[in-house]
Amino acid sequence: MTTFTALGVQKEYVKGLKELGITTPTEVQKETIPYLLENNSDFIGLAQTGTGKTAAYGLPILHKIDTSKDHIQTLILSPTRELAQQIKKQLFKFTKYTDNKIFIEAVYGGEKIERQMNNLKRTTHIVVATPGRLIDLIERGEVDLKNIKTLVLDEADEMLSMGFKLELNRILKYTSGTRKTWLFSATMPDEIRSIIKKYMSASAKQVEVNKNSLVNANITHQFAQTTIQEKTSLIVSFLEKRHTERGIIFSRTKAGAQKLTKELKEEGFSVEALEGDMQQKERDKVMRAFKNESLQVLVSTDVAARGIDVQNLGFVIHHQLPEKLEYYTHRSGRTARAGKRGVSLALILQNERNRVTEIEKELQIQFSEISI
Repeated sequence: MTTFTALGVQKEYVKGLKELGITTPTEVQKETIPYLLENNSDFIGLAQTGTGKTAAYGLPILHKIDTSKDHIQTLILSPTRELAQQIKKQLFKFTKYTDNKIFIEAVYGGEKIERQMNNLKRTTHIVVATPGRLIDLIERGEVDLKNIKTLVLDEADEMLSMGFKLELNRILKYTSGTRKTWLFSATMPDEIRSIIKKYMSASAKQVEVNKNSLVNANITHQFAQTTIQEKTSLIVSFLEKRHTERGIIFSRTKAGAQKLTKELKEEGFSVEALEGDMQQKERDKVMRAFKNESLQVLVSTDVAARGIDVQNLGFVIHHQLPEKLEYYTHRSGRTARAGKRGVSLALILQNERNRVTEIEKELQIQFSEISI
């Protein structure tokens, strides 16, 4: 059995990991850590969320920081505020036993920019940022990226599908020079390929984790045929069978999410909606309740669910099938994380059966039809 020590991770980090209950490297960590520790080069990692990729790139980053210098040496870009906060928190925990302090700052929208500008005036080695806020700080001359050695693009496909294409290109141009780029993505749309072609070395190493299963193998995929009128009562029956399990119901539209939330509340379920134009404060409140398990079900649109990482979700329900195929991967990937099992249930109308077959073919998964 491989250990982190065998991968080349220094013992003070191994100690920090152990305290977090992380003792056995995941597949992406095994493939990535030794390579990134030993090489100074561009890197492409194809991996789903929930496979342990923060540690896969985070540990090598921490090993490469020179604490005798007080400038920013690494920039990590992430699609959402939640993910940026999470990466910062994880990296900070990994460094608990290191002799020299590594300073990490996270910058993202939804928080006063002045506060972040003040934080950046202190010694900072690593910046974790969302693209929009980073551009603001660059334009104000408040963040100095000229010495960065490594740029990490985490969940690159999510950043593009959230509309950060221009920002990403600007940041890549702005930081070009001798920096190495490490790109992580669950899917490989053409836009990602063009970023790789334009900004990364042609000899960049590429690692693919379980490349046959684009979708996590621990998910059971099901569909139930229904009518528009019966969807809500079908969801009610499904939830009644799963008393304590938590899950997310995906709706294509904001109005749909609000309507379904209202109907489920009337049936007595512990449920809240998460949608794109919510105030950050409201969003944080809902997410906190969901994370600490005082809320059982979240009804969300695709955009609003970006960057959600909640452990132990038993199920995902697709109120409608998503428009884009990669959304199915993102949605269903919210369950069955960290080796656990989960169910992904799609509610379909009679004329959508061929869409199910399409998804099966494209993503190489098997659906079973159920009646509830």
